[in-house]
Amino acid sequence: MGQPRLSLLVGLITLAMPFATSAADGGTTPAPEGASLYFIAPLDGETVSSPVRVVFGLKGMGVAPAGVEEENTGHHHLIVDAPLPPLDEAIPKDDQHHHFGGGQTETTLELQPGAHTLQLLLGDHNHIPHARAVMSPAITITVK
Repeated sequence: MGQPRLSLLVGLITLAMPFATSAADGGTTPAPEGASLYFIAPLDGETVSSPVRVVFGLKGMGVAPAGVEEENTGHHHLIVDAPLPPLDEAIPKDDQHHHFGGGQTETTLELQPGAHTLQLLLGDHNHIPHARAVMSPAITITVK
């Protein structure tokens, strides 16, 4: 291989390396720096009654329904009493991983009395977390 072709190959590999690292951290859809996801309600440590009204907050990005591929957007997923799923795969849909693919920004949950952990995770148009995953801190609430 000639020197110019080798230099080009090395340059291409160097350019691709940050994307390979990002893909390991999450999907391939980029998220802008500073984007954040948080709970408006309930607040961490709060004691609430069931049904629990959960309101999602998002800063630095917009909300778009699942299947709509638009820059700097995603849709909400609420994780209840479970750890984060793999960040480079589609978020599961089950009793612990609630999808809001219609672009919803709040929900009401029926929860049994006791302590519960909640965490928000933004998914792209294919339900895959962004390359720099946008997620809230996990919060703990008590249902009386």
